[in-house]
Parts: sequence; structure tokens; C-alpha cells
Amino acid sequence: QVQLVESGGGLVQVGGSLRLSCEVSTRPGSRHAVAWYRQAPGKEREFVAHISWGGANTRYGDSVKGRFTISRDLAKKTVYLQMNGLKPEDTAVYYCAADQYSDYVRRPSYWGQGTQVTVSS
Repeated sequence: QVQLVESGGGLVQVGGSLRLSCEVSTRPGSRHAVAWYRQAPGKEREFVAHISWGGANTRYGDSVKGRFTISRDLAKKTVYLQMNGLKPEDTAVYYCAADQYSDYVRRPSYWGQGTQVTVSS
């Protein structure tokens, strides 16, 4: 079982920054890669980034490469998404996700409740 709780969303102006957090609760000894997805109104859910359990492997969606950075603090059991250079098209609900794998997230089976990010122009 994996429980994911996002925080850090809000309203920001174009070009601004936000840092999202995902607190990850798991069974002792289990190891999970974690991903961020987002969904804008009327659009399909979109992959944003993922990070392996140890943090060595990361991957980003094309629309956020060079602007967003995913990281994790194992001691704090938290995964972060640093978002810089925000654009109006980044407006969405951002979700933290995981499955049973530790290297990368294949098909998420665990989801957080989401946090709203709104970028105003």
C-alpha cells in the first residue's frame, strides 16, 4: 500500500515558480518510484516527470523539460516538483502517483488527491 499526499499548489503569475511536495507513506522496507501527472480542464491526464526510488533516474515530459525539476528526500519521505518559468498552459491539477516498481512508474495504481496550480497572465 502506498499513500500519497500533495501540497504546495496555488496561484502564481506567468514566469513565476512553485514547489510541489508529495508525502509518500509506504510499508516498511518497500521501495517505490514516484511520478507527477497533471490534468487540465477538458484535457487528458499528462505525464510530467518521474523519479526512481533512489533518485538516480529521472525523466520529464517534453512540455516541462528544462523548466521543472523532480527530486526526493528519502529521509523526509517526500518527492518534490520544482516548477520554474511557469506558463498559463501549466495550469492544471497536479497529481502524485506510484506503482509497485522502484525504478520507474509504469502504470500508476496509487494516486494522491491532487493539488491545483493556476498560472495567471
